[in-house]
Order: sequence, then C-alpha cells, then structure tokens
Amino acid sequence: MKMKQSIAGRARIGRVYLVGAGPGDPDLLTMRAARLLMGARLLVHDGLVDPAILQMAPAGARLISVAKQRARHTVPQEEICALLVREALAGNDVVRLKGGDPLIFGRGGEEAEACRAAGVAVEIVPGISAANAAAACAQIALTHRDHASIVSFVAGQCKGLSDQDWTGLAGVGRTLVIYMGVATAPQIAEKLMADGLAPEMPIAIIENAARPQMRVLRGSLAALPVLVTQAEIVSPALIVIGHVTQEQADAPLVTLAMEAAQ
Repeated sequence: MKMKQSIAGRARIGRVYLVGAGPGDPDLLTMRAARLLMGARLLVHDGLVDPAILQMAPAGARLISVAKQRARHTVPQEEICALLVREALAGNDVVRLKGGDPLIFGRGGEEAEACRAAGVAVEIVPGISAANAAAACAQIALTHRDHASIVSFVAGQCKGLSDQDWTGLAGVGRTLVIYMGVATAPQIAEKLMADGLAPEMPIAIIENAARPQMRVLRGSLAALPVLVTQAEIVSPALIVIGHVTQEQADAPLVTLAMEAAQ
C-alpha cells in the first residue's frame, strides 16, 4: 500500500516532442506534426518557423521563441536545452518546433541528449528538410541519372570553415547543398575553386523555399558572391552546387531572378 501511495504521489514528468516544421508551408507538415501542434499547450519554436504554422496552435497555448541570428544567439543552445528539461520536469509536455528536419543542422540531437540525460522522454517527429523542399520547389533533382548519384549537405556558417575539407563533395556526378551559406558565400566559392572545382560549375540559390516570396537564382560558382550581394539574398536560403541545377528546357521556373543580379 505504501508503494502505491508513493507512486501515486510522484510528480508527473512531461514529454518533449522535437518536431520538424518543414520549410514553412503548413501544407508540408506531416500529419503527426500537425496533430501535435494543434493540441499543444506549450510551443518552443525557432525563428525560421513560419507564422502561419504557429497560428495553428490552439488559443491559449504558450509560445516561447528561441530565435537565433548570425553572430547573435538570442538564447544560447545550453539555455534552450535547460528550458526544455525544466518545463518537462515541471509536468509540461513541450512541442519543440524546428525549421526543416530536427536532425539536419537543427541541433535536435543535442536537445534530445539533454532531455534523456535528465530522465525526460523524447519523441522525434521528422520534417521535410530544407534541402529536399527547396530543391523540389525549384524543380531541381538532387540526384539524377545523367548528373549526380551523390548528395552531400554541409553548413556554410560554422567555426573553422576554411579548415574544413570539402574535397570531393562537389563536382562531376555530385551535388553539394550548403545550408547557412549566404554570409560566407565569397569564402565558399574561393574554397571550392581552390579545391579544384571549375569556376563555371552551375549553381542555384533558393531563397524562402516553399513560401510566396520564394526566389531562385542560377549562375556559376565564380559568380556566387556577386549573385548573393547584388540580389540581396537573405536567410533562409540554400545554395545548391552541381550540374543538377542546370535549367531544363521543359521545366517551368518557379521564380528566376537572374535580372536582380545584373
């Protein structure tokens, strides 16, 4: 009897749901993500989560933004992890919304580790990654029998960028997708060309994928810094490098903003 009373009196521990919010269009959420979102009482979300998705939360839900910007983290990652654990230990179920997929440059792995270490149960709900969504919206096949059988994802905004070895990640038969590469576009272009990639290698920049204001620019690797600067590209944006970005004659363009870079 004492054992049952002890268990009954034990405080409830909430669960953390690491949910991929996809590229921004609510229609691209998974059904699991939509259900969790519409039933949530507490949402902890990134800055890249589209307002239209946040509006799906029920009235009265508590929303906490942990938005980050380049060189200015509003909430350090350690504090985000601590927030998730603290709320769960207080008995709250937490829906943690992350742009794209939680485990592709979303630091979802770090947050899951922190929760498990504190004894908090975690469920990871995958989302459509930014790379997949952006390529699809721009009608770019990341793999193509005629052009590429290998795809690599790298982060263009990280410590020690110049020291990283990207040799072999781009070139004939390969597609390279660069996340967070807008601010470091000149270094990226210089790095890849120094590694032997041809200056004329075709590239595409996809800004605001799956959103009404989406833009797609196409050019060459050598022209990448100029395209970013003159077209005033801002995040969220992805850079795709490889022959798969070459325009197909029978493929309609979503947006072609080359004139903005001239």
